[in-house]
Amino acid sequence: MNFAKRNVVVTGGTGVLGTAVVGRLLELGATCHVPCFNPDELKKYRHRKNARLRLVEGIDLTYQGAVESFYEDLPRLWASIHLTGTFAMAPIERTGAGEFHAMMSTNALATYLCCLAAIENMRSGRKRTRSGGGRIVNVSARPALEPRLGAHIVLYTAAKSAVAAITQSLSEEVAEDGIWVNAIAPSTMDTPINRATMPDADQSSWVKVSEVAETVAFLASPENTATRGSIVTVYGKS
Repeated sequence: MNFAKRNVVVTGGTGVLGTAVVGRLLELGATCHVPCFNPDELKKYRHRKNARLRLVEGIDLTYQGAVESFYEDLPRLWASIHLTGTFAMAPIERTGAGEFHAMMSTNALATYLCCLAAIENMRSGRKRTRSGGGRIVNVSARPALEPRLGAHIVLYTAAKSAVAAITQSLSEEVAEDGIWVNAIAPSTMDTPINRATMPDADQSSWVKVSEVAETVAFLASPENTATRGSIVTVYGKS
């Protein structure tokens, strides 16, 4: 895979998965643009000294004006990867409208707004350069495809189901522009926080973060010439 001279946005790029995705893209030659709401996340960020990394602080991805401003300041994008999201587990009686809106905003609304702005960037770049196309990769989750797994994570399952629906419907709308839209649907990933919160689980079956990052990189790459409108499962051995 070759991302040389290609600009790529990675939202959620300072998280565990995002850090792995950014690292892999930098290895492949990309220039990565990473919006970050909390500046404290940048203090120990692994890639912060890379010359092809552009960190932008104070971007609230649930606010349309902030998202539009961020994307308008970018050069012509090849890919936009949307990993921002949140997770919470609770029985249904401990949730309400506030939790519903928060979960939908951080997962589904942020994804939608970034898709909207990324497509505008890619389409305008096509008009200027007469060369178009691009890649969008969202992140859904296994319960979105298997909702019966969503007990005690009803709101998360609903939000990630919305991301899957946005991905597949949008893919059809922008295919003529040469923009391929896909999403990944990981199962439980092998991360420090998952190991700490689920110490008795079969951790050997969990998918490695590096494996998920490699899948994201391929879907976002120029080498992906055929896959669009897909929710790509990344389950590992689970």
